Amino acid sequence: MSPWVNQIGFSQRVRLEWFEQTANLVLAGNDKSAVNNALQKLLKDKVSVNGQAERGNREKIITILLKVWLNAPAKLESLRVRGLELLRGLPRADHMAVHWGMVMAVYPFWSGVATQVGRLLKLQGSATAAHVQRRVREQYGERETVSRATRRVLRSYLDWGVLQKTDTKGIYTAGTTQPVDDSLLIAWLVEAAMHARANGLTTLKDLLDSPSFFPFRLKPTHAESLVGASSRLDILRHGLDDDLIMLRKQPTKRDSP
Repeated sequence: MSPWVNQIGFSQRVRLEWFEQTANLVLAGNDKSAVNNALQKLLKDKVSVNGQAERGNREKIITILLKVWLNAPAKLESLRVRGLELLRGLPRADHMAVHWGMVMAVYPFWSGVATQVGRLLKLQGSATAAHVQRRVREQYGERETVSRATRRVLRSYLDWGVLQKTDTKGIYTAGTTQPVDDSLLIAWLVEAAMHARANGLTTLKDLLDSPSFFPFRLKPTHAESLVGASSRLDILRHGLDDDLIMLRKQPTKRDSP
């Protein structure tokens, strides 16, 4: 597993509406200081109430929000900009998919937990927290930080409405499942998923059917359509019906004439 994909980072319970608010602040042209101040005000009565710790839960949540929609890693800058454009133009019902994609690209751990949840839901119609924990620790290591982060991510899924509780504690079923039909959004989600993977290429079917997208139903599409919708994706032919998708190498300043 590459160092990028092996990082955890996402260690807090973060609500969907907080990501939406952050993106709206960025789209309105606010700088980092203004966005930070607005988020501090938003979360003041919701997280770490009366807390004085320099790096309390509120500060950690704000760090996550800012890293996703304001100061994403350089290699994700074009993905971030395009994601903001999608949020500006798409119906509100499609916004969750954009936030999901950007979070999984910036924090592959989110995608790792989603993959295990999605697999369990597909196999048995429910996901037990203990089973998800065991599978995630097998991948990321037997560390308390892994267990704690997994709990926070699962709680985030509940907040987002993509999982729902059952009468049995620690057992969840699928919540909201949203169709994704917009070809530009599908191409963008495929790109986001590629950034969350350790390998540099995979089959189109594997991407579209990925358990990491368990809250969504991505419309079947052809590889040519994806590449036509995103200049950052490329096709590697592999048999008649098994196209491989990869991220296209982006030119750097050193590469420029």
